Amino acid sequence: MLTTNPFDDDKLREECGVFGIWGADNAASFVALGLHALQHRGQEAAGITSFDGAHFHSHRAMGHVAGNFDSDEVMRRLPGQTGIGHVRYSTTGETALRNVQPLFAELNDGGFAVAHNGNLSNAMRLRRTLNRRGSIFQSTSDTEVIIHLVATSSYAAPLDRLIDALKQVEGAYALVVLTEEGLIACRDPLGIRPLVMGKLGDATIFASETVALDVVGATFIRDVEPGELIIVNASGLRSFRPFQPVQQRPCIFEHVYFARPDSVVDGTSVYEARKGIGAELSRESPVDADYVVPVPDSGVPAALGFSQASGIPFELGIIRSHYVGRTFIQPSQEVRHLGVKLKHNANSALVDGKRIVLVDDSIVRGTTSLKIVQMMRDAGAREVHMRIASPPTRHSCFYGVDTPERAKLLAAQMNVEQMRDYINADSLAFISIEGLYRALGDTRDAARPQRCDACFTGDYPTELTDCDDKSSVGGLALVASA
Repeated sequence: MLTTNPFDDDKLREECGVFGIWGADNAASFVALGLHALQHRGQEAAGITSFDGAHFHSHRAMGHVAGNFDSDEVMRRLPGQTGIGHVRYSTTGETALRNVQPLFAELNDGGFAVAHNGNLSNAMRLRRTLNRRGSIFQSTSDTEVIIHLVATSSYAAPLDRLIDALKQVEGAYALVVLTEEGLIACRDPLGIRPLVMGKLGDATIFASETVALDVVGATFIRDVEPGELIIVNASGLRSFRPFQPVQQRPCIFEHVYFARPDSVVDGTSVYEARKGIGAELSRESPVDADYVVPVPDSGVPAALGFSQASGIPFELGIIRSHYVGRTFIQPSQEVRHLGVKLKHNANSALVDGKRIVLVDDSIVRGTTSLKIVQMMRDAGAREVHMRIASPPTRHSCFYGVDTPERAKLLAAQMNVEQMRDYINADSLAFISIEGLYRALGDTRDAARPQRCDACFTGDYPTELTDCDDKSSVGGLALVASA
């Protein structure tokens, strides 16, 4: 079986997406629509849990939202005016139905469902402690640690139990939690993962990105602030800030790649941010060429910015087919190499004899860039230059992004010239970390970075307990993160 998405396979994988709504008839239908809009954040599995005032109802399945939540029969089994949902890409651990969220448990004070975007960097240590106390885990997900911490908390009130649990975890989380008391949304004190709030009539909505609000016709109200916990129920909306304030560090890669271009993250249009990154890249690393060609689809906004700032025409030198599935059974070994052209193909009539600037969002293992450069050369390109709209990815992420181990990151093993030689480009340049911040309207403070840029700099904003814990057998590899 050959993967026919050769460009996407060498990307940093999106984390997960969450959606929650309180106070809407047929709440699960809105959740399903919101998850459709967040499908890019997780494509392995999806789940919805609803509450009808007396009972919780759940449906979880492997695969995309479409096909799993499009039937009337499934949606009828999810009644109620409140619900939460999750699309998943496992960053570590196994892909199995038992890890599909929302996770649900019947606790002493009622049902508890949770959907989590992020990764807890001390989950293994907490899990071992909970196991010794008698906790029995049903999944390999780090998210289940939160449920057990809530269940074993000595506090009486459910909200206090959740706060107590979250004060024990490290890492990144944007949560939507469904209890009999109401719908709860919470973002980690650093604000690493995004979470927004919106309104649809009298209903309140929380989602990973504003595009999910757009799709259901809701109005964006504001971001859930880092370290903020919000509960919505029949008594209204209450906001709490139970955590010690710290320097905020939202993930910078949301602007580079993860978020949909039509979303607004931390008050900034993702599309405009990516165009700005491309423009800054053109100023830092100019090149004499005939056309700017984006690597579809994630490289398009940055390539537009590069083209507009440089004056080099923007052209679609690579054409993507949107009608090919993720995998394709090869009829014979002899045609295996042709599979890559099922999804992406060079626009040879445009490229032949021309000097091309390829713009992409990142280089991870380097296999993608190698294929793209070769594709351009096979199409007759006279020169192939590559410009990358992020700094070299030299470090792994432990906050909910599927990053290869450091030994497999090309930039961790080679300098830029060696990378250029490896991918066989005429030139290669990355935007600088300072240029990336400038494009986002910031000046990077090296002593106190305003964003989480650890994948570029190695400056992690939290302790990496499980990674550093020598007594942890297998470390993070045993935890299937949200």
